[in-house]
Amino acid sequence: MAAVNTDTTPEPVAATSQPGPRKRPKPGERRTQILQVLAGMLEQPGAERITTAALAAKLEVSEAALYRHFASKAQMFEALIDFIETSVFGLVNQIADSALPLPPPGKAARIASVVLQFGEKNPGMTRVMVGDALVYENERLVARMNQFFDRIESSLRQVLRVAAEAQGSMTPTVQANAQASVWVSFIIGRLQRYARSGFKRLPTEQLEASLKAIG
Repeated sequence: MAAVNTDTTPEPVAATSQPGPRKRPKPGERRTQILQVLAGMLEQPGAERITTAALAAKLEVSEAALYRHFASKAQMFEALIDFIETSVFGLVNQIADSALPLPPPGKAARIASVVLQFGEKNPGMTRVMVGDALVYENERLVARMNQFFDRIESSLRQVLRVAAEAQGSMTPTVQANAQASVWVSFIIGRLQRYARSGFKRLPTEQLEASLKAIG
């Protein structure tokens, strides 16, 4: 899926003497536009459940036009989750697989930073990640976001176990499991606070000091 740019501010258009015919977007462009507008609507603090009617009105198209590109609203949210997963895990996997050592708190802190920075830059996506935007939607979407954080926790366990072994821990797996649980709880908590504060309490607020405290 093409990257979803949540900045919906229109680009400036050069002035012309006469307006030309309205250009019809290509099918792929229309899909991206739908997702951009949906993400933008999710960025509104306190936004109610988004309906396809409201989304269509924002796009100035009919609801039938939406369904030519997505079979359902759940499919639209799945496309947003695809974007979240691709964006975040592309970086998380690079960190986990890197052979370069990092000073304490190490790779776990880098992974947490990646997730929190993504959420901060994409407020609408944050509401999807913490489930606020998925209330009353398909239960499969909630399960998929739960799996997203399970994967984050698994990546944290991996890097923390290696760190524990390097430190000479007698029980590196037990130690890594406990630490990973704390790290992922911190990540989810910061994202939830961001969404529920109307995007005022940034996930990266005093981040360096917080990560050191956890590590």
